[in-house]
Amino acid sequence: MSRPLAVITGGGRGIGAAISKRLAEDGYDIILTYNNSSKPAEMVVEGIRNSGIDAVALKVDCSDKGEVGLLGIHAWMNRGVDALVLNHGEYRRIAAEDMELEDLDRTMRVNFEGAVRVWKTLQKHLNEDARMVVVSSQLGIKGSPHGADYSASKAALSAWARSLSQTVGNSGKRVNIIAPGFVDTDILAGDSAQKREERIELVPQKRIGTPEDIAGVASFLCGKDSKYVNGAIIHVNGGLYLP
Repeated sequence: MSRPLAVITGGGRGIGAAISKRLAEDGYDIILTYNNSSKPAEMVVEGIRNSGIDAVALKVDCSDKGEVGLLGIHAWMNRGVDALVLNHGEYRRIAAEDMELEDLDRTMRVNFEGAVRVWKTLQKHLNEDARMVVVSSQLGIKGSPHGADYSASKAALSAWARSLSQTVGNSGKRVNIIAPGFVDTDILAGDSAQKREERIELVPQKRIGTPEDIAGVASFLCGKDSKYVNGAIIHVNGGLYLP
């Protein structure tokens, strides 16, 4: 009997890499996508394969119709997809008052429209009880003075995912959203030591989250223990933001 299959966009680095590894530990074969960084993605794949699980890394720009189309015809799709994690995205620090329409267009095309494009392309391959997890952000709810385009894209992503959960629920599929807070990824890599300490002081648990913290929640949402969870936004932020 073949193992279940999980597809993780942006699965080669940061949160996506942690989710890819965790779902592999849970027994899923893994298709992960990357856009610019092939080496980290291949390292994730190598580690997964060394554990006895099948994995492959595919170069996919989720804003590009042709590249997403190639993902949709990969040979493994014939098995059916059991878990789809939409994690890809980009973030650029642009003050809200300085944001141009071109900035908004690019970010929406990648973060929001790219997610919808992947869903539309893989929809016919999703198994009856497929689980979809959308990695959004707390900024999609509370906004950001230096990332209005990013916040807007994540807000749209969450609203779309919750809408989708209401239409596919009767088919056995589930759609849920993770909204991370501060997480130790490339987005925070440019912080000074002082800025990092300031962030830590804002979090009641007094630490920055790890990609593995997010991966644990993704594992839960892709597993049998969450079978009655649908359309939820789960905040993973150490108590930083409680909507």
